[in-house]
Amino acid sequence: MAGQGSGEAPNPAEAPGRISGRGVVISDDWPGYSLDLFTYPQHYYGDLDYVLIPHGIIVDSYQSLGQSNRRKIHKKIQSCYRIERLAKDIMQDIGYNDIVVLCVLKGGYKFCADLVEHIKNLSRNSERFISMKVDFVRLKSYRNDQSMQDTQIIGGDDFSKLSGKNVLIVEDIIGTGRTMRALLNNIEKCEPRMVKVASLLLKRTSQPDGYRPDYYGFEIPNLFVVGYALDYNEYFRDLNHICVINNHGKAKYRV
Repeated sequence: MAGQGSGEAPNPAEAPGRISGRGVVISDDWPGYSLDLFTYPQHYYGDLDYVLIPHGIIVDSYQSLGQSNRRKIHKKIQSCYRIERLAKDIMQDIGYNDIVVLCVLKGGYKFCADLVEHIKNLSRNSERFISMKVDFVRLKSYRNDQSMQDTQIIGGDDFSKLSGKNVLIVEDIIGTGRTMRALLNNIEKCEPRMVKVASLLLKRTSQPDGYRPDYYGFEIPNLFVVGYALDYNEYFRDLNHICVINNHGKAKYRV
C-alpha cells in the first residue's frame, strides 16, 4: 500500500467532511463515530480508537446502516464521492476505452473489487461500455506504522504487457506519494497509452511531495487507519469499517 497524509471543524452530529474537488475532505477535528454504534470482530476489542469511515459509506450501501446510524450520516456524504461516484467519474472520463485495471495488493483488493463491480454495473446500463482486464502488483512500503525509505515491488512487476494500454491503477491509500511515484516510474518505462490512478484514501501528511491521484474517495487526516483490507502488519484486513488503530493495538501487533 502506498502510505498512510484542512478543513473546518465539523459538528459531530452532522457531517464527517466537506466536498472539495473530487473527494470528501475529513477535517482534522472530526471525532469519528463511536465503536459502540457498529459491529466489528471481537478479537479487535480494545485495539481501536473509533470508526473514521463506516463501511456503508465506502461501498454506497446506505441502507445497510441501522436507522439510528443513518440519522448520523450527513446528506452530502450519503450521495457523493463514495465508490459508486468514483465509478461514475471514471466512466465519464475514460468513455469507451478498454482498460487494464492494475490492483495494488494487498490493501487495495477490496476497493478494487467493489470499484470494478460498480464500473461493470454502470457500463451495462450505459451507452459507454468499458472492457476491463484486471491484473495485480504487490507493493510493500510500511513496517509497523512507519513508512520505509524504499518501496518494494514484490510481485507482478512485469509491466511490459502494459505497453500501449490504458491503465487504471487502483490503490487503497496514498500518503506522501512516494510509493505511487515509484510505481508510476516503473510503469511509464513501458510506454502505456494512458495511466490514471484511483485511490480510496488520500492522507494529509507532514511531508507530501505534491502528488495527488486522478480520483480519490476521501481525504483524511494524518492518522494510521485500518480496515476494509487496510492492515497493520497483516492484521485488521477483516475489519469492514475504516478505523483508527490505538497505541494498544499497535503494540499488540508490532513486529
